Amino acid sequence: MAPSGRWNTLQTNRQQRLQRAIQVLGDDLQGTVLPAGRLRDLLHAVLESGDRVCLEGNNQKQADFLAKILTQLDPARVHDLHILQSVLALPEHLDIFENGIASKLDFSFSGPQATRLAKLASAGKLNIGAIHTYLELYARYFIDLTPRVALVAAQAADRQGNLYTGPNTEDTPTIVEATAFKSGIVIAQVNEIVDVLPRVDIPADWVNFVVPAPTPHYIEPLFTRDPALISEIQVLMAMMAIKGIYAEYEVRRLNHGIGFDTAAIELLLPTYAASLGLKGKIASHWALNPHPALIPAIEAGFVESVHSFGSELGMEDYIRARPDIFFVGADGSMRSNRALSQAAGHYACDMFIGSTLQIDLQGNSSTATLGRIAGFGGAPNMGADARGRRHASPAWLKAGREARQGKNTIPRGQKLVVQMVETFREHMQPAFVETLDAWQLAEQAKMAIPPVMIYGDDVTHILTEEGIANLLLCRTDEEREQAIRGVAGYTPVGLGRDKRMVENLRDRGIIRRAEDMGIDKRDATRDLLAAKNMKDLVRASEGLYQPPKRFRNW
Repeated sequence: MAPSGRWNTLQTNRQQRLQRAIQVLGDDLQGTVLPAGRLRDLLHAVLESGDRVCLEGNNQKQADFLAKILTQLDPARVHDLHILQSVLALPEHLDIFENGIASKLDFSFSGPQATRLAKLASAGKLNIGAIHTYLELYARYFIDLTPRVALVAAQAADRQGNLYTGPNTEDTPTIVEATAFKSGIVIAQVNEIVDVLPRVDIPADWVNFVVPAPTPHYIEPLFTRDPALISEIQVLMAMMAIKGIYAEYEVRRLNHGIGFDTAAIELLLPTYAASLGLKGKIASHWALNPHPALIPAIEAGFVESVHSFGSELGMEDYIRARPDIFFVGADGSMRSNRALSQAAGHYACDMFIGSTLQIDLQGNSSTATLGRIAGFGGAPNMGADARGRRHASPAWLKAGREARQGKNTIPRGQKLVVQMVETFREHMQPAFVETLDAWQLAEQAKMAIPPVMIYGDDVTHILTEEGIANLLLCRTDEEREQAIRGVAGYTPVGLGRDKRMVENLRDRGIIRRAEDMGIDKRDATRDLLAAKNMKDLVRASEGLYQPPKRFRNW
């Protein structure tokens, strides 16, 4: 027989924490709702040193008030917290470590805080458990990184404690479920308390405390790109992508990474792709945030369906008016879900196309460079071939045939993973390198292996302004290296090419230049863009898209 109480220690501990909170807050706690001014007292009551705390920091939605108050705790009372977080976006996310309240971090992406994170890690103020993909981090919430306390954000709560997350549902259901069903404590900051919610996204019995924040939670319009900043080189690359990859493989189900390169593709669908007769044949089903750059393609009838990781600020009215395209509730607002969209990108999509900071001679790519630990986000899930059993589709089957041609292996398909980069990045840093910075970074941070974002054996195509390298058709390591050098332009890697071998690869169709695809570079002008500025996107949306202030220049 097990000793009495052995099997419910987590439940007992949760009850003790809740009792402490009730005693401390007294009459200020009305059901589950407490005033913003008492949040610090609540956190001191329910947190214990060494706790795993999941703080909702996403690509878009931030539990910013909770993060701010967390930085103000007394490190003599609460310290050595183990923070679990998708995205480190705000200064407060690292102030927690600077102030001695937290000591360990497991995360996915840290774009805006990448440089500071690297400094704190090298100074020993912060111990990194692992840099995860999104799906991997969510999975570990249910295995060995289950949060003891979850700090999340929602649009609104009712007086019973039910939550309405609105279009930016994002990580909230995953975080709350993992915590609530393992005897943890869930605290939600909300923009307002209402009598009746538009819909219930998180039921009240999963939530312990609700705090109306003094200001609405911050939302980052991460995927919005102003078409006015798209260059003619990016237009040319988009033309090559559409004609040389999308059309060739009949890619209908896909995901686009963040950036101007893929925004250019989205804006060429109703013009260039339509002129090639590709409407209804490519780019119809998406795992994608509601990019404003996709509006013209939706209006032109290219897009049939979009499931989103998160929403995009200003797109709310447009989404409400296009329920056939987006996943919306009975209230008309979208419900996003980052975990489910990541799963869709991994298993249901035929192609991922995105950018990176560095690519080596084997096609390995990484966004972790010296002095910056940016993390990976979702790219390794989206940009990876699901090795197990998968349903067949024309794109998947064709890629598989090309990869296995001449080999005595059982037939199977392969997901298309495209890295689309200009040969030189900002400040004339070459995108192509002999050795990734990730090797040196691993040594400095004492990582078990270098932080590669997408492994070369998953990459099927590399696309630059010089052309497309189809790595599926390479039969030796030497061919693969020369194919990459062959599209690396005037970088040191590109200048180190074997010119005769590169021309041979071009003769075999492994390397294809714009002219090999029948593309006249003189046609690659901004005139091809279906929207040339933000105002054009508003017009295309019939006035439904409301760009954030920073994008309004009229």
